[in-house]
Amino acid sequence: MKQLVLDLGAEQAHSLESFEVGQNAEAAQLMTQFAARTSREHFAYLWGECGVGKTHLLKALASTDKARYISPFSIESEFVYSPEVDLYLLDDCEKLSPVAQIDAFALFNEIRANHAFMVCSGAVAPAVLPVREDLRTRMGWGLIYQIHGLTDDEKVAALSAAAAARGLTLSPGVLPYLLSHFQRDMRSLSTMLDSLDQYSLETQRPITLPLLREWLQAEAKE
Repeated sequence: MKQLVLDLGAEQAHSLESFEVGQNAEAAQLMTQFAARTSREHFAYLWGECGVGKTHLLKALASTDKARYISPFSIESEFVYSPEVDLYLLDDCEKLSPVAQIDAFALFNEIRANHAFMVCSGAVAPAVLPVREDLRTRMGWGLIYQIHGLTDDEKVAALSAAAAARGLTLSPGVLPYLLSHFQRDMRSLSTMLDSLDQYSLETQRPITLPLLREWLQAEAKE
């Protein structure tokens, strides 16, 4: 699927407004407070399986003023505290190397000493993170939230709303078929819908289940 692979690899904009809240209303509200730097808590940790929106939230916060997104593979200087940055977003903590763990530990201490803010994410809760004990303890300094993925009904509702906002008309069977035959995270589903919309425009045909199957077969041949 040449076009699909290219689309899935493209970086997409992230915002708190575009995050599908689902069962995560309390965590989403807290992230809004972190964005405004109004949270009483200065540390938070988000955990959950891949594709539930943890990175989306962190990158949305990173788009605010004086914020810095840090991946486990960021260069050493990104782990160094700077007075010009008051919100740090550390993603995928379970992937931190031993050296990065030392840098992250030092960064935690500097953030606390300077009353800055930090949101971390990981695949598992802090108590079972595969990192050094003193860093694991710091991961649990603030509020901890499990980020839950959307239910199938919530995904259909969110995708239907997104399609309606763009003026797209989808036949009833299209979204259930996508959910049962494709990657189930929202980013992949949204990208698939974008590509299907493009194919619909190119062929001048409405988005129906036969069109979806035809497009999937054409992409598979390429």
